[in-house]
Amino acid sequence: MIFKRLFFISLFLYTINFAQEVKWMAIGDLHNWYSAAGCEIEVGRTGQVSDQQDGLRYPAFYRVQDNQAAKGLWLGATNFHDPIVSKDYEYKVVHAGPRHLDIENETIPKEISLHGRYGHPNVFVDGDPATNLQYLDNVDEVDPDLPADRKIYNVVQTSIGVEMQRTIYAFSHPEHQNYHIQEYVFTNNGCYDADCNTSYEQTLEGFQVYLQYRYAISREGMVYDGGWLPQSAAWGHNTMNDVIGENPDAPSGNDQYYDDGEIIRGLFSWQGYHSDASFDNIGGPNSPGEGHLGAAQFVGVTTLHADTSPADNTNDLNQPSTTWFITSDDPSTSGNDQYNETKSRKEYNQYMSVGHPEQSQAEVVGTGYANQFADPRAGSNPGGTSQGIGFGPYTLAPGESIRIVLAEGAAGLSREMCYLVGQNWKNDIHTGDMPAPSSLNTWMMEHYNGGSGKNEYKNAWVFTGADSIVKTFKKAKETFDLMESGQTLPFPPRPPAIFTVTSGGDRITIDWSAESESEPGMDGYNLYRLKFKPDTSLFYYDLANGNIVDLDESIASIWTLDPGIGSYEDLTPERGFDYYYFLEAFDNGTNDNIVLNSSKFYTLTNKAAFLKRPPGTSYSDIRIVPNPFHISARDLQYGVSAPDRLMFLNIPAKCTIRIFTERGDLVDTIEHTDGSGDEAWNSITSSRQIIVSGLYIAHFDMGSEGSEIRKFTVIR
Repeated sequence: MIFKRLFFISLFLYTINFAQEVKWMAIGDLHNWYSAAGCEIEVGRTGQVSDQQDGLRYPAFYRVQDNQAAKGLWLGATNFHDPIVSKDYEYKVVHAGPRHLDIENETIPKEISLHGRYGHPNVFVDGDPATNLQYLDNVDEVDPDLPADRKIYNVVQTSIGVEMQRTIYAFSHPEHQNYHIQEYVFTNNGCYDADCNTSYEQTLEGFQVYLQYRYAISREGMVYDGGWLPQSAAWGHNTMNDVIGENPDAPSGNDQYYDDGEIIRGLFSWQGYHSDASFDNIGGPNSPGEGHLGAAQFVGVTTLHADTSPADNTNDLNQPSTTWFITSDDPSTSGNDQYNETKSRKEYNQYMSVGHPEQSQAEVVGTGYANQFADPRAGSNPGGTSQGIGFGPYTLAPGESIRIVLAEGAAGLSREMCYLVGQNWKNDIHTGDMPAPSSLNTWMMEHYNGGSGKNEYKNAWVFTGADSIVKTFKKAKETFDLMESGQTLPFPPRPPAIFTVTSGGDRITIDWSAESESEPGMDGYNLYRLKFKPDTSLFYYDLANGNIVDLDESIASIWTLDPGIGSYEDLTPERGFDYYYFLEAFDNGTNDNIVLNSSKFYTLTNKAAFLKRPPGTSYSDIRIVPNPFHISARDLQYGVSAPDRLMFLNIPAKCTIRIFTERGDLVDTIEHTDGSGDEAWNSITSSRQIIVSGLYIAHFDMGSEGSEIRKFTVIR
């Protein structure tokens, strides 16, 4: 425990001395933040240890689906003259991450901007901005000719005399929204600071590009959130890392399952066995709870293109030249020093250019405990294992460039299947309903499954995620090939520019502007209403039959509306409950082989709408609901989003509500001024304490018009 505390403190210390601008890609099922410094380092966005898993959120519709723990970007060269310190180095390495970041002297941000085919919609609930895109999707420049829905353009000057241009593309196409294409161009510009005040022309020998990926699969069940998985899983202690296509001339035993006539170069990671788990933790089932899978994601990176040389821009299938894993707490991952030649020599030779291992980390671990795996180069493994990929060596003369294109994605079981499989596992039913076999799924089960019976059932479904991530890699390759030929994916209809939700006394009114109407093949809208919270699931698990009901009509509604309609009056909400809405515009399927719809994230509200009844006409009609309030029924009263809510109903348009204990102590004061007949109270006192059991008195003060008193009981 002492080590863990010191480890967390060290994480904090690594991050308090810098700040960098970030931009988000948040318009599809995969959300991630990107740093102006060119790499997303450990706790680099917030500096908070509780955000050890931060980014690469999939499926992003639901809370705490983060899979990213840390990344690193190292650039190295041999026989290098450093004009900053007037010294020759046999090995020179500059760093961004996985923990260290020096934006003043090493990886120096020059530009980061977000571009969109259109700006983000303006979404309002009761007049207030009400969408996460207000801060996640601040488009700097609108370009209707973009080959993607969103683009981030990032320029970084490095102290190795190389400028890096990073361009990231994201898509809202329903079949292409779970990956981001990342293009890197490294140019030997001979500059050693952002303004090129120090310049020196030299040919870079042995130029290596090295990227580290530390994945920790799904934050949902981890220590700071669900808390049902072992603590160290939160930093990827039990992450499994596999590699495919690393040696096209001599593929490994599992490469045949990825081929389809074309080499797919990539790495992918998933949650492996953890020795501290008291249950079979593949897929991260909520064993103490209802069983749903909280860590069934597969995440990874595929290489789409790597220049053969600065003079030969053909795709070199022998790149990446390095696919060796690295222990995540290896000393080389911390306290990086570009002027420490001994450290640079080790980084360059033992990690950046070391080649391919005979077996991946996952193959070595097999069905063992991934948290107990030890890298022979570093010994013990307190932090888990990261994957490293290196490109090079290249010779880069002054003015020459190297281009590398990757795609990073996430895939796996749908949310519905995570509930179906996990709860069937928990209840030990339907264990004979195995997934359709595939070559890859069979490979995964043979090499990484240590369970039997209901565990084998669960794991067989979880391991289909390997097929899904490889399919994602192939989709990314299709899109990249289109972009290389000057074409684009078919685009879904654009969302409306304005989307408003207005609470009323007997209805909630939804209005939107007409931008979608002019899109090719536009065929209508789907309007969604979610009860309780904005990530409410549309489905529910039927315990009696062990299956999933696609639409839980008690908490979710969908209305399909014709083109030309720009508003809808929802007449079915219940008073006291919170409601969230989003709108998808869809086409008739003529733009692609499937119907395309605009992303739900463009209009998804994050502020609740609710019924507001007209003000009461008689003070004698004032009611407090529920009365009594009983904690055993808290989820049944106003739902899981408001378990402690009390409603004051039929009250005047304006009044002051004072709540007292039976002894006459003032608990809270509420100023009701919105003109409705409703006011909600969350049972919190003015000193931010939850009220205890007892009899309470509510005093309704209408000023010169008089006052009323009501009593209510709380049982906790």
